Amino acid sequence: MIEIFDGHNDSVQRIKEYSPNGIDFLERSTVGHLDLPRAEEGGMVGGLFAMFVRPEQPPRDNLTVTQAGHEVALPGAISLAYAKREIAKQLAALKTLEARACGKIRLTTSVDEIERARLDHSFAMVIHMEGAESIGPDLQELDELYDSGLRSLGLVWSRPNIFGHGVSFGWPRSPDKGPGLTPLGMDLVRECNRLGVMIDLSHLNERGFWDVAELSAAPLVATHSCVHTICSSTRNLTDMQLDAIRESDGIVGVNLCVNDVRPDGRRDGNTSLDMVACHFAYLADRLGVDHVAIGSDFDGTMIPAAIADASGLPNLVTALREHGFDYTSLRKIASENWMRVLHLSLR
Repeated sequence: MIEIFDGHNDSVQRIKEYSPNGIDFLERSTVGHLDLPRAEEGGMVGGLFAMFVRPEQPPRDNLTVTQAGHEVALPGAISLAYAKREIAKQLAALKTLEARACGKIRLTTSVDEIERARLDHSFAMVIHMEGAESIGPDLQELDELYDSGLRSLGLVWSRPNIFGHGVSFGWPRSPDKGPGLTPLGMDLVRECNRLGVMIDLSHLNERGFWDVAELSAAPLVATHSCVHTICSSTRNLTDMQLDAIRESDGIVGVNLCVNDVRPDGRRDGNTSLDMVACHFAYLADRLGVDHVAIGSDFDGTMIPAAIADASGLPNLVTALREHGFDYTSLRKIASENWMRVLHLSLR
């Protein structure tokens, strides 16, 4: 079985150490997409685990549907104090899970640590944060998070913060929505480069993308995005953005979210794996296979029923093989490309 390192999931939100009604990550569940037994069944050896702050008051009536498409309005900004409390809880939850796992799970901060975990048959988690709301304007919190194990950061989620602007969820729409990074956002990019924190461009609007491309000395990375030419979702990447990622020696982790995969933008679990494979093929043709990976978005969205959860990842591998990817290419897409980019991005 091909070993898979996944570029993005939202499973931290579901673990019982953080959520009172959550799942025991060490036991097989029928809820959600990911736990350790299902990961092992699917050949998943690790991944980037996203911490994320849900709004204190979930937005209501923010979806607009017309015959021409749909759009979800951007949620409002959240406070630094609230975000810091929630991220502290999630960090503590991950560390408690690691301790309770007795070696079955390891929080890792480098490619060497990921590889050692793999050799020890330990599941490797890299801590990611989706949206920088828990970082204040003096960036002190970034150093503290780094010391706690953070190695990957999305500057924004799909809402504004003091660093930049995200994209609302919409189809058919352009990702060119709103202004670019703020001066603080530019400072944050430089500081991530200095520390060795990988910057994730997924959820960032197009102008912010180009600001990062101009400023950052590291490879450009979108941990969980698809191809805008195939599906014109705001969350997907245009050809010009893809070219910039290729030129930086970066990577795109293909997102399994059905409404970012389907050309019609529909939220339909019966989306075929052939549609998913078309995104991988387009990226391989445009970027080269060394710049394509998996960024499932497990536990954060609806994925194709043919995969269903992490145990179904071999079905994705089979679909890619049937689409013409050979064994060497599949190994690169499944894990080796992530190892290369993490090695270039982390200190």
